[in-house]
Amino acid sequence: MGKAQQAVLIIFAILSMISGFLWAGWPQAVPVSSSQEENQMNGRDYFIREYKIGPRDLLEIKVFELPEFDQTARVGEDGSITLPLIGNVQIGGLTRDEAEKKLSDLLGRYVKKAQVSIFIKEYQSSRVAIIGAVEKPGMYELVGRRTLLQMISQAGGFKDTAANEVYILREGQDGNTASISIDLEDLLINGNQNLNIPVQANDVINIPVDKLVNVYVFGEVKQPGALQVKMSKKITLLQAIAQAGGLSENASKRGVIIKRRDKSGQEINISINLNDIIKGKKKDIPLKEGDVIIVKQSIF
Repeated sequence: MGKAQQAVLIIFAILSMISGFLWAGWPQAVPVSSSQEENQMNGRDYFIREYKIGPRDLLEIKVFELPEFDQTARVGEDGSITLPLIGNVQIGGLTRDEAEKKLSDLLGRYVKKAQVSIFIKEYQSSRVAIIGAVEKPGMYELVGRRTLLQMISQAGGFKDTAANEVYILREGQDGNTASISIDLEDLLINGNQNLNIPVQANDVINIPVDKLVNVYVFGEVKQPGALQVKMSKKITLLQAIAQAGGLSENASKRGVIIKRRDKSGQEINISINLNDIIKGKKKDIPLKEGDVIIVKQSIF
């Protein structure tokens, strides 16, 4: 073999090695698994796939290559629809895919290889009621995944008279209704997104109208008198004293009394040592409507 041929072979070998290295480092196409595709589906697609058909939903039904069977049908209160040949069919509680398979199987008795597709035009059975202190209370369709704040925004947002708590009434699978309490201050001010929960079909979102209540602070405070506060704020003893300007120089921290009416209307006196609350030995005391706080004068 001549020197020229050896040189050509050496060059060819070097080029082959370089090509191999480049090919090994070149980004390869990675097939997307079905689980990855499912994770990439947007919320609306997932909702449509998982949504269970219910009363008053409006369905557009088509049969492949058999337009005479195409129709638009509203689901009855009992969860059924009526179709040619097969008559009354129960599809309430089925997903769209499940309903398509059921109708295809039933039509398959009369039509060979029947293929049914369903498009849900109106989700009438998936609604949420929003009542109370919002700008536009009413019934709202729940299309896709919606959170509490998204639904309240859809209802125009809170009114100024809204209380500090929102209640979600939700019917469980056992038929019993549970009440979920959401602290708006924790959600909106503290940003606790765990409270911005997803809303479910048939939820009732109740935003109570807040109530102004009076508590009274007398005695050794800098600004004695009545305090008007929102009931939802749940003002405490220390907060009320602070709003009354704080303790005067002659105040006795051990001589504080809360006068309160019990359920029977009888007046009771609750003696408080503010030092215990300030030092954390005892919890601050939530006040009730009509409470009268009396701060006594120190005898020293």
